[in-house]
Amino acid sequence: MSTTILPDVSKRSRHGYLFGHPIAHSLSPLLHQTVYDGIGLDWEQFPLDSLDMSLFLKLREDPNFYGASVTMPHKVAIMQHLDSLTPEGAAVGAVNTLFIREDPETGKRLYMGTNTDVIGIRESFYQNISDPDACFHGRPGLVVGGGGAARSAVYALKKMMKASKVYFVNRDRSEVRAIIDECIARGYEGELIDVATVEQAEQLEGVGAIVACVPNFSPISEQERETRAVLESFLRKSHKGAILEMCYHPTPWTEIAEVGQKAGWKIILGTEAMIYQGLEQDKYWTGKELHELPVEKVHQVIAEKLREGGH
Repeated sequence: MSTTILPDVSKRSRHGYLFGHPIAHSLSPLLHQTVYDGIGLDWEQFPLDSLDMSLFLKLREDPNFYGASVTMPHKVAIMQHLDSLTPEGAAVGAVNTLFIREDPETGKRLYMGTNTDVIGIRESFYQNISDPDACFHGRPGLVVGGGGAARSAVYALKKMMKASKVYFVNRDRSEVRAIIDECIARGYEGELIDVATVEQAEQLEGVGAIVACVPNFSPISEQERETRAVLESFLRKSHKGAILEMCYHPTPWTEIAEVGQKAGWKIILGTEAMIYQGLEQDKYWTGKELHELPVEKVHQVIAEKLREGGH
């Protein structure tokens, strides 16, 4: 573990980290630098490509440390090293953001955790859809996939986007079962439905918001082909809503985006979720509100970077 290369943080008045592995392609430091430069802060988020939790726990004690983006494989492991969680962090069961508060009684530094991925998903829809009532409020939501992003998507749909129920479309039944069991254990209300076949999909009400949380590839195995056919069954229904395609590497325009657009759906690129979850992190770290942050500039910088072929 001693091979971790430590960045020189002394050149900035405050510093944070992007803590995870692998992180070479991450746009997080670029996003946050754009924000800090835009609001006149001498801050920087430094990449800490490491599997060494004890090293990170030492580094965060620096008085000039303001917080961290926490990515795979540390999103769950970090939770036992925090003093408190926000409702989002607790409900999703994974933390992607560490921020600092002070205990009003003792003045002691408190390490807090939240999950801004849920805000990234929520804001992707609300910032891009002019009439949420007509598009997705009060309708079922649909989640494609079964990993960590899928868990964030269920939370956003159920708790923040007025989804009446949530359908899951995924090639692995046991993954879906695990998510549904977790959601029930965490007190989610309403129906959570695993849609395994096209026949089942045909019988169900059309959806308003779809969050696709799978890598961009053509379906090969029988399960993958069935999963795509189930998704296409929902896309063909008469109500056309919006799809957030979380995958944006190596390109934000994916097969699912293409299929969805052809079927008449509004497509929201995954960079939107990445940008709004990052801006939410900066709200925690800087104390500023979204309208005080350089939102347009961040969109420009990220779009330019992706055009260059960076992730």
